Amino acid sequence: MKNIVKLGLSAVWCTLIFGSPADAGPKKIYAVTWEGECEHSCKGFIETIENSGFDAEVILRLSHQDKSKFPGFIEESRQLGADLVATYGTSVTLGLLGRKSDDGNPQFINGVPGVFWYVADPFGTGIAESFDGSGRAHIAGTFNRVPEAVNIRTIRSIKPDFQHLGILYNGNERNSLIKVEEHRVLSQELGYDFTAIELDPGNAGVPDPALISTRMQELSDAGVDFIYLGSSSYLRIHAEVFTEAAVEKGLPILSPYEELVRENKALVSIAARAYDVGREAAEQTLKILRDGDTPGDLPIARITDFAYVVNMEVARKLKIFPPVEILQVAETIK
Repeated sequence: MKNIVKLGLSAVWCTLIFGSPADAGPKKIYAVTWEGECEHSCKGFIETIENSGFDAEVILRLSHQDKSKFPGFIEESRQLGADLVATYGTSVTLGLLGRKSDDGNPQFINGVPGVFWYVADPFGTGIAESFDGSGRAHIAGTFNRVPEAVNIRTIRSIKPDFQHLGILYNGNERNSLIKVEEHRVLSQELGYDFTAIELDPGNAGVPDPALISTRMQELSDAGVDFIYLGSSSYLRIHAEVFTEAAVEKGLPILSPYEELVRENKALVSIAARAYDVGREAAEQTLKILRDGDTPGDLPIARITDFAYVVNMEVARKLKIFPPVEILQVAETIK
């Protein structure tokens, strides 16, 4: 098995070919991520395709959070004759595959299968109808989020006097907006105060990362006592600044992205492993291209294996320690 990586000059991209050069006609999987690197779930996707032994070419495009690239990606996928388009993130999925109401619109992918992953709420965005299926003949996908009520119960178990949740959000990420609205409703149901502050209001492009510390101070001034990273690839990319700013203000973070606990200064994560999310999207892809399943007939693949990760260094610094019942099952980062 041979892997070939090509680096372009005008954009960051790579092409990986799996299978022997003598094999004819590998299937072309055109994959687009929202971020500017192939992180853990991206690697899970690619390596699962590779390890399957299926004759496939994965053409990877990194959007660097630039929505203006989406029409070019759609056109390129058509020119290359992609057999399937895989999309990472809500923004990319909406930009390339669109909503159910967009089916048949030539501005979006039609006529070839699409598989989405790392979409925070595929149903609220109109990307898919239900867990039973997307309701769209050419679309399949995955779902990996822990119910938000579970996150609040986790916060309360860690900090019994919890009263006030804070969220920073990027108004240019639809998934980020959805999580804000979800917590506005949930805060009324479960009885906690809620403050959400937009990172860079009025900026239709990528927010200025210098504003993260300023907004964190505003959350602190508002009296929040726990930060939740609802859903934001932007904050995931700027995790070092984001988590450092919170710790400086004495604020613990619960993150749906485990790497913010492992590699940065978030206190706790309860989430599916990022690699497993990419692997599940690859399995959906293989069912379609290798096994011949119709995308719309596949249930939305749900990740059900969630894990706690706790950063004990941050816990000691903040003097906030998860209870024994969490520590007994959590992976702790020293």
